[in-house]
Amino acid sequence: MRKTQLVSCFIVINSLVASQFARAADPTDRDRPMISPTEAMSLLKEGNSRFTAGNGQHPHESTDERAYIAKYSYENPDAISLGMTSEQAAKRRAELTKSQHPFAIILSCSDSRVPPEIVFDQGLGDLFGVRVAGNVLNDEGLGSIEYGVDVLGARLILVLGHQSCGAVDAAMKTVAAKGKAPGHIQSLVAAIKPVVDSTRKADLDTMIKANVKYVVDALRSSKPILKTKIDSNDVQVVGGYYTLDTGAVTFLDGK
Repeated sequence: MRKTQLVSCFIVINSLVASQFARAADPTDRDRPMISPTEAMSLLKEGNSRFTAGNGQHPHESTDERAYIAKYSYENPDAISLGMTSEQAAKRRAELTKSQHPFAIILSCSDSRVPPEIVFDQGLGDLFGVRVAGNVLNDEGLGSIEYGVDVLGARLILVLGHQSCGAVDAAMKTVAAKGKAPGHIQSLVAAIKPVVDSTRKADLDTMIKANVKYVVDALRSSKPILKTKIDSNDVQVVGGYYTLDTGAVTFLDGK
């Protein structure tokens, strides 16, 4: 009897969880802002342009802040950022306790010099981030991306590599020396090794971009969730390259 009750409870719980995920992933959800891949790309490009110009206008900041930025450029050494009021910050946080609707998913390197929200001048709730050294793709990262697409409704996935990526550099040197990296760093080397093997004579910059393309291709062919949505043009996957010198992001393709 007890076993039957446990099985029944398990079935009920599974049904409730499935129902919750179905509601969250429902594209007809009226509260969900439907942002196309093209629109999402435009938002990223506009945000990066503001960032590189030193004219950040992080979404959800105060109207006073925006007006001040419009009048005084941050290039002016006398300009002082007004920032958000505590009330405005609290309001935005409260909005996000109910739901989240990020307009893009960013798979990027863990490098402290390349935080996506700052690079693309975005605020809380705007980007769904997956960060791992070398912007490599593992099961946990893939599952997170699938969640961002299937449950949260994001329709643009950006794989973001960057200049002077230490993980790619380490992979190149370790493979060339026929050695092994210490500890779990070796898992990063193993993930990047296929790129190194197929691009043996490339310099670091070329290898970083090749690594981005490798991950982009892996996402585009990933079953069962992503490939179907990508093939139907419902979701788009693109690669990007961040230049440390300028802060600019170059989009490597727009397929």
